[in-house]
Amino acid sequence: MDVSIELGRQHALESLESFDDDGRMKRTGNMWTASAHIITAVIGSGVLSLAWAIAQLGWVAGPVVMILFAFVIYYTSSLLTDCYRTGDPISGKRNYTYTDAVTSYLGGVKVKLCGFIQYANLFGVAIGYTIASSISMTAIRRSNCFHEKGHKSPCHVSSTPYMIIFGVVEIIFSQIPDFDQIWWLSIVAAVMSFTYSSIGLGLGIVQVIANGGISGSLTGISVGSAVTETQKVWRSLQAFGDIAFAYSYSMILIEIQDTIKSPPPSEAKVMKKATLLSVAVTTFFYILCGCMGYAAFGDEAPGNLLTGFGFYNPFWLLDIANAAIVIHLVGAYQVYCQPLFAFIEKWASQAWPGNEFISKEIRIKLPVSSKSYNINLFRLLWRTGFVIITTIISMLLPFFNDIVGLLGALGFWPLTVYFPIEMYIVQKKVVKWSMKWVCLQILSMACLVISIAAAVGSIAGVVSDLKVYRPFKSSY
Repeated sequence: MDVSIELGRQHALESLESFDDDGRMKRTGNMWTASAHIITAVIGSGVLSLAWAIAQLGWVAGPVVMILFAFVIYYTSSLLTDCYRTGDPISGKRNYTYTDAVTSYLGGVKVKLCGFIQYANLFGVAIGYTIASSISMTAIRRSNCFHEKGHKSPCHVSSTPYMIIFGVVEIIFSQIPDFDQIWWLSIVAAVMSFTYSSIGLGLGIVQVIANGGISGSLTGISVGSAVTETQKVWRSLQAFGDIAFAYSYSMILIEIQDTIKSPPPSEAKVMKKATLLSVAVTTFFYILCGCMGYAAFGDEAPGNLLTGFGFYNPFWLLDIANAAIVIHLVGAYQVYCQPLFAFIEKWASQAWPGNEFISKEIRIKLPVSSKSYNINLFRLLWRTGFVIITTIISMLLPFFNDIVGLLGALGFWPLTVYFPIEMYIVQKKVVKWSMKWVCLQILSMACLVISIAAAVGSIAGVVSDLKVYRPFKSSY
């Protein structure tokens, strides 16, 4: 009898140790997994467009803007990490999502506004990543075509089949139940991002050596020879926005922080270290890749170093780089979409409590191992439907990257700057019109102006694309 009681106590203790203070399964994340999530989200294939961005701004403004935005993103992200718990930083109530944090600190109509902007951006990013991955896959086909037929061959390739392939892969990976279980995918994706960034950097260095010097100018692409004054303005605004939004990951910061294991130390301290490491690594790569690409090609820097065919050889190295981009985007898609998946599933379970279709988990034993996998029919159908919809929209609007840029422009200020600052003011009880309050408001207003300017540049890009728009006819 004593043995059975002891065993029962031991089992109860083990069960208790399997859960966190909020009753959820024990979180296992740390600084390294959080950093992997951030780097996967931040260093997208957009890093390869930074050479074009610097070409519009020049040797002075380009690197300066990168460093300024690195500082802004790190600072506002640090403010946001403190909002993960309401009250005490170790024992206070957890905010599982960005919207939960806004609800706790600000409330009212701001919650609905924040939720709409956040999830609209996540939806747009999913479409943008589908398009970006298809561009890299078509680049592999074109690279081999150029190798066989010469650089002057048109080598047109339709992107539609590749979007479908990417969609099928995402349907499979989207069945991973939650954010905490995709840490391995983020690590693989982060490694891939360093792979293709390093290849782009290496090719840029080789090109500079071949040119016998550094190309480019202090003020960027010159008016008259290549662009008109109006085009110079639009391109500069777009470049400014590209650099600003290349750093943006605040919309999923709280969700990443929710994967970190319980204190001590507090999740905020761990997340601040992960943010500092990630932003520092990101900035280092951004400046290296952007500046070296501009040094190699000057005013003629392509929109993407690896798919714009500034480089043609060695073709096999370009293939490796573009394959790495695709693998990275597979992971990045999941990092951005998991918060959206979780939101819809939580809403459905609250709207229809007790509905077995929504809540029942069907355990299936895996044939190749002793482990089993839980399938939820609602999760299976809804996530599959989401991927199918984003894939179809990508095929309909292959220039959707410009619209995603517009969504990013509209989302950058509220999600990355405004809400973190306002929540920090409430949390720390910053006195209105004090020096700190004034400085925070100046920072917020400056970023609002940048968002509006970038939105104008993105709209100009959309208008330009619509002039040659042909549904389902995208080719590169």
